[in-house]
Parts: sequence; C-alpha cells; structure tokens
Amino acid sequence: MTPGARVAAAIEILDALADDAPVEAVLTRWARGNRFAGSKDRAAIRDHVFDVLRQYRSSAFAGGGTDGRSLMIGQMRLKDTPLDQTFHGQGHAPDPVEATVAAALPDLQTMPPEAALDMPDWLVEQMTQDLGQQVAHDICRIQRQRAPVFLRVNSAKASVPQAIAALQQDGILGQALEAVPTAVQLDQNVRGVRNTAAFTSGLVELQDASSQAMVLNLPLRAGQRVLDFCAGGGGKSLAMAAIPNVKVVASDVSAARMTDIPARAARAGATIDVVVQQDLAARAPFDVVLVDAPCSGSGTWRRSPQAKTRLTPEALTELTELQSEVLIQAAQHVAAGGQLAYATCSVLEVENSGVIEVFLKKNKDFKAVSRASWLPSGSGDGFFLTILQRD
Repeated sequence: MTPGARVAAAIEILDALADDAPVEAVLTRWARGNRFAGSKDRAAIRDHVFDVLRQYRSSAFAGGGTDGRSLMIGQMRLKDTPLDQTFHGQGHAPDPVEATVAAALPDLQTMPPEAALDMPDWLVEQMTQDLGQQVAHDICRIQRQRAPVFLRVNSAKASVPQAIAALQQDGILGQALEAVPTAVQLDQNVRGVRNTAAFTSGLVELQDASSQAMVLNLPLRAGQRVLDFCAGGGGKSLAMAAIPNVKVVASDVSAARMTDIPARAARAGATIDVVVQQDLAARAPFDVVLVDAPCSGSGTWRRSPQAKTRLTPEALTELTELQSEVLIQAAQHVAAGGQLAYATCSVLEVENSGVIEVFLKKNKDFKAVSRASWLPSGSGDGFFLTILQRD
C-alpha cells in the first residue's frame, strides 16, 4: 500500500469508530476485510489511528472537524507533513484537499490551550485537583505521545545483560532501565519481539516498567503463599512467580481472562496455580493478596487512548464502587498478620487513596503501612500501590 492508501484506510477506520466500537475490534474487522494489506501496512495504519486517538482534540481543531478525513488532515498538519503528500487521489489515496478548504483551516498557533492538552476538560480539572496544575498538564502532554515498550527479564532464567544479548541476536536492540532492575527498554523493531528466541524460550515477557516496579515493591518473601486476585492474563502473577520459593495462585472473576496463564507459565518455567474465585475459600488464607483493581487506566492512556475520551464522571463513580467491592472481597482471603496490596494503573486519587480511605473506615483490622506511585513518563506508565497490614 502507498502512504496515501494507508491514510485512506485510517480515515475509514476512524469513521467506523463513531458508533462507539472498540478500536481493536474495528482494526481487526478492517484487516479481515482487506487481506491485501501486509503486516507493515497494518502496523502503519494502526499507528495513524492511535496517533489520532491520542491527539483527538488537537487533530479535530487542526483538521476542522471530527470525521475521519478531517482528523487525518489535522494529524498531518500536527506532524508538519504537507497535505499533498498523502491527499492526492492517486493509488487509492484520499482526494486532494480543496484550496478553499485548506485556506479555511485554522492557524495552529491559535489552538486553545485545552485542545492542546488532548484531554477532556473535566479530567484536566480532576487531575489538577489531585496533582496540581503543572503535573496534571505534564501528564496530559505525555499521554499525547506513544508509550515506550518494555520487557521484563525472567530472573529465573536469565540476567538482564544475558537477555539483552539474546535479543540482539534477533535484531532487537534494548537497554537496561536503571530504576527497575528487571526491565529492558526496547529501542527499535518492537513488533518483532514475540518472534525472538528470547521471548519464545521465556527469557522475557512484555510488561511495562512501572508495572514491574509495582511488583518489586510488594512485601514478598520466600515461602509465602501469594494470591493474585485480579490476575487477568497473568502478567503480574508471572513476575511474582519469578521470585524464588514464592507460591503464586492466580484468580479472576472471569475464568476466560486466565486462559493463557498455563502456557505463559510453562514458557517461563514458572509454577502458577490457576483457581476460579468460587474455589478460593478452600485455598485461603494467603500471606499476601494482590488486588490489581479494574480502573480507568488513566496511567496507561498512551496505550489505550480511546478510553480517555469515553470515560465519564458517572463511569468513574461506578469504577470506584467496584474497586471498593473487589477490595473487600479480596480482604477475606488475607491471613492474620498478612498483607493486602491494592494497586491500580490510575493517576486519579478517587480510585487510589479515596478507595483506601473508604476501606479503612469499614475494616478496622487493617492499617496502611506504605504507599508508592508512579506517574506516566519515559520510564513507564502511571501506577499506584498501597500495602495494608492485617492485625
């Protein structure tokens, strides 16, 4: 496909998102209906779509509208790419931008500050209240960019230098991240990492560096029984299982989400016991229970930018109610003297300290003993962690 044809495909996909369909589903549907598109074409189209979603408000301003064509015109202008390079009507490219339309496009220097932040106004206000204006605005600007890609080195199989060397043999370049001893940040060829020997042999797993740091901050010791209460696909279960002599049980309200855990554990050489939640009572109590709670994902919106435009105040309230319920359910499985770890990938205090405050008021046998947080940056996503100790 030509560059222009890729832009045309992105326009088609962006228009299909108007019905509130998840972006991944629309991308998959487009790919199945356009099998002539190769892997590089699909990757480039995906990049166009996600760049627009990360910069939706500024793209809409720059392009003079919210339809797919206007958004891609805006995106090209934000990237300082001449419109006639891709909007020329040849080789399945979009039709040229008419001179009258181009002349009516706004001067980028006049973009309102709120549009330049590419975040809904109410969320900017919420983050400003929680973190202060400078930090809140910095987070908004960071969320406009693509997220860095990190791998977690499986310390049960390799050291970080060994993993980096193994990746390099397959043309994947990476570097150690000083702040997180298990993390490798990739420099290039990111999409090929799943095909490397380092990945298929279990030396590395894809996992954000802040997520890794959160696990490393858990109070885990040899011989402990640990429950990952909201395990999902098992990324944090795998990270915990890499710690010697820690016995990990993975569970989730949806058994379907855990389908891949056995295969991932086998590849990593890890032992993870997958248990449906209705059977947890028979396995309890646990020394440490991790609750990586369902949340807004506001610390990860570089990766899932559609979520920031679709979150509403009402949905956020519903999430906090769910988080409180999940935390209470998980607390039942904590041993006397054990720890309950509450984590989110959110930067919003209502989902973090707010949930902890509500829980502690109702559960006097727990007390908070530590708190850590990571803001979105070049070194990882936003995360929050509080450790609660049971009497």
